[in-house]
This record gives sequence, C-alpha cells and structure tokens, in this order.
Amino acid sequence: MFFARGRGAYLVDVDGRKYLDLVGSWGANILGNAPPVIVRAVQKAAEQGLTFGAPSPLEHELGERIRRAVPRLQRLRFVSSGTEAVMSAVRVARGFTRRNKIVKFAGGYHGHSDGLLARAGSGVANPALPDSAGVPPAVVGETFVSRYNDPDGLSELFERFGQSIAAVLVEPIAGNMGVVVPRPSFLETISRLAHREGALVIADEVITGFRLRRGTIHETLGLEADLVTLGKIVGGGMPVGVYGGPRDVMETVAPVGPVYQAGTLSGNPVAMAAGAAMLDQLTPDIYRTLERTGATLEERLRACAEQERVHPFTVQRAGSMLGLFFARGPIVDDRGTARSDRGRYARFFHAALDRGVYLPPSPLETTFVSAAIRPTDLARADGALRAAFLAALGRNG
Repeated sequence: MFFARGRGAYLVDVDGRKYLDLVGSWGANILGNAPPVIVRAVQKAAEQGLTFGAPSPLEHELGERIRRAVPRLQRLRFVSSGTEAVMSAVRVARGFTRRNKIVKFAGGYHGHSDGLLARAGSGVANPALPDSAGVPPAVVGETFVSRYNDPDGLSELFERFGQSIAAVLVEPIAGNMGVVVPRPSFLETISRLAHREGALVIADEVITGFRLRRGTIHETLGLEADLVTLGKIVGGGMPVGVYGGPRDVMETVAPVGPVYQAGTLSGNPVAMAAGAAMLDQLTPDIYRTLERTGATLEERLRACAEQERVHPFTVQRAGSMLGLFFARGPIVDDRGTARSDRGRYARFFHAALDRGVYLPPSPLETTFVSAAIRPTDLARADGALRAAFLAALGRNG
C-alpha cells in the first residue's frame, strides 16, 4: 500500500481510496493521523532547525516528561528507532554484567539487529539459528531462545547457563505474535531467576510504553526491569527510540563509562517536539476512550464472526491492542500463534482492505485502535468486517 495522506481515524491511498486505520503506524499514532497539536509542534521546531547533532532544550524537556511518568528511568538516552534502543540496551547489559549471553522468547520481536533475529534449536542447550539471511550463526549463537509463558523452561535454562547470561529481554505483553498476555507469575519468575543469577532484565516497551497507560506497563504486571526501551508513541509519529534505567547501570554508557553509543540524528529537535506534544495529550480521558474503543472493536469482531459462523476465531485484547487469530484460544505462546490459519487471515485481510478497512497484513501483528476512532467509524465498518469473515471461509460477501 502507498498512502498519500492521513487525518484522524482514516488514511487515503495514492488512488484516493479511504480506509479506516486499524494499524496506526504500527501503534505510534495513538491519537490518530496528523493530530493538529503535534503538526503545529513539528512545524515550530522545524523553523528553528531540523538537526544539530548535539543536545537541545527540547531533548531535555521530553526526557523529563518521560522520567516523570517512569521514575525508574533515572538516566535515559534517545536514539532514532526501537531497534536502536533495544540494541543499545543489550550492549549496556553486557557491559554492566561483563557477560555475553542474552535470553529472548520465541515469537518476540525486538527489532532487526543481528543478535536478536534468532530462533531456538531443538533444546535449550542447542545454539540458536538465524531468522534472516545475512545473519552469521556465530552472532545469534550468543542468544538463548526460551518459550513465552514457560517458567519451567526458563528455569532450566538458568540452571544450566545462568552465570553466562547478561540479560533477559521480554515484551511484558507480546505484540509481535498477535497479542499474547503473560500468565500469572510468569514475569515475576523472569525477575527472580535473572536477579538471582546476577543478570539484568530488559523490558521492551517499544509497543506497550504509553500505549496502555501513561508510562510503562511492566511494573503493574510484576516485572522488575533494570533497563527499559521505548519508541513509537514517545516520538509523536517521528522516528525515535529510548533506552534507560538506574543511574549505576546507565553510567556504563560513554562518556562516563566504557559502553559506546551515538547517533547523528538521535534526539533531534523535531522528534523531541513531536514527542513532548504527544505526551502532553495523553490524559486519563484518552486512555478511557482507548479502552472503550478497543472493547467495542473486540465485541464487533466477535459478533461478526459468530454471525457468519466463523470457527475457530479468537480475539485477544490488552486495552487498545488486539490480536486476531483464526484458531482456538487462549493463545499463550508462539506454538499457539502457529496454529492460526494464515490462509483464512490473508483472505480476511484482503477482503477488509477492499472494503475500506486497513488491518495488519500479518496475523502475527497487532491491530491498534486510536483515540480518533469514534463509535460511528466502527459501526460503518461492520459491513466490511462481515464480508471479510465470509471471505475468510472462501465465500463471497
């Protein structure tokens, strides 16, 4: 798809077709497309300079807004993407602990840096294998891949390799295998095992940060994180990433410490102005609106699937994030997502798109609602969704 413009709840493609936007730039556009308050902030900042290659007051202002919302981030650094944020946090964890191994979870996506494009072998003792061409096996060999929501498997891994593990990297709510929520005590187990062995915990909140509440969600779910990564929403639609944590950990970063990280456009004033304007709009009313909209979309999806007798079909929701699976639920890990009928989802996606509803093209991605979506927008989408469910079954809508 090539889009020409967007405003509020809708996108318009280069041929002039209009779509209800349920992707939201993969979660970044929590207020909808081109919110006027953010556009004005970007214009004002751009008039003063697009980039300085050095700090500006706007960087400090956005940093303070984030720190007030996430007090655990005593020190933080801006980068230009979520991939950079996670890559840098992993480097800090290795530098701080003087260990090399990283643990991630199957189905979790943390950006496209080489060491994190890994999938597991047949057991925890086997080396990980690359998920992408161009990634040397030796690089992902430093990454262990455990299973999300499997505390026993993680415990076994730590029993065997705990002294070599620098950090465990986890999405508190997985958003790249649909939407998969942690089972009770799973995140607490991660913290306990990691900290017992002297490893750090990295909470990847590039998707969930400021999406489900003002600030981060991991602490409310029982995860004790040492480093946190943010992105998407905190950039207000501009390229941004953030990593941070306690002073003692972050002071391993140059120029104070030995861990190097830099970027010409990191913290550029335009992105900082957009992020600050975005965070200023995220009031309790906005989150209540997002919860209502997410719940309404969930209800309409379930009702349409039931009306057209589409079985199995599962919706998993966390606030304004929804995972759609043509499989029986609940989905708790990557094996569950693998059961989802991808052929049905592809037909569902294309039929919805043809009728003006823009959904994620992959069943492993998250459907996002924005605060710009109104009940009338969802009501108008009912016909498209019913037709999409019929198409999923191979019938004409």
